[in-house]
Amino acid sequence: MADQWSLQRRRLLQGLAAAASLSALPLSLARARDAGPLIRSLPGRDITLPSVGLGTWITFNVGNNQRLLDASADVMAAFFQGGGAIIDSSPMYGSSQNTVGYGLNKLDARDQVFSADKIWTRDGDDGRRQSRESANEWQVDRFDLLQVHNLVNWQAHLDTLRAMRDEGAVRTIGITTSHGRRHREMERIMTSEPIDFIQLTYNPVDREAEDRLLPLAREKGIGVIVNRPFRRGALTERLASEPLPDWAAEVGADSWAQLILKFILSHPAVTCAIPATTQVDHVRENLAAAREPLPNPDLRRRISDTIRSL
Repeated sequence: MADQWSLQRRRLLQGLAAAASLSALPLSLARARDAGPLIRSLPGRDITLPSVGLGTWITFNVGNNQRLLDASADVMAAFFQGGGAIIDSSPMYGSSQNTVGYGLNKLDARDQVFSADKIWTRDGDDGRRQSRESANEWQVDRFDLLQVHNLVNWQAHLDTLRAMRDEGAVRTIGITTSHGRRHREMERIMTSEPIDFIQLTYNPVDREAEDRLLPLAREKGIGVIVNRPFRRGALTERLASEPLPDWAAEVGADSWAQLILKFILSHPAVTCAIPATTQVDHVRENLAAAREPLPNPDLRRRISDTIRSL
């Protein structure tokens, strides 16, 4: 696990040759782009992160299927080669944690990942045990980020995570929600608890977080990780038959997926979006969206209005 991403931009690509030899990627995919994704800083903390990460919900739940494990490792190889860092998983995600561990081991990429996992148990005394089991699945010594998944028994688990952070057993802590649920409760926690990150759903259609949560995150210096940027693919599938507007070229977007990601990343409170995928081409497409230029406020409104109308 890396400790200072701002000092490790070169190291993010040092494993390129090894990753290419270990994965099944064709040689053409073993060439990283000269410019990596946009980098975002966590206010008040010595942490900077590339602004597009990798989610694992459903996509990495492949069990012991060797072909699918290797395909997931290929996705991770392309992700690291393109300058990505944060991978997010959870005990809720079936075998996804084991899949991440397989890929990190195969690619020898533990020093390239910002590891983000979750506590997901109603037993308030079970957080440490579950975090150890998750770390074993990932094959890492500790996590860079541990989050209370969907606020399940968050009071007890935040007590545990704060203690772990104080001990150095985890680097940062946070809370998550999805599908636009429990925003008021998340707001209360952000106001009263010393957390480092929140994770929530945000995209051009799901914009409730703009009202209170995103401004509060900026005020408090809390990092924001965006889940379900494409509504688990439903949003991009719905737009697939629609022509991309000519004005998308103003921000360098070549696809609806890139336009959606650019909308998300153009909000000043957003630290990172974590789309999930099983395809190397989609990883590269997502990372390419995390580059200047990003939409200005007028274009953000246009993107949202256009997608909502289709």
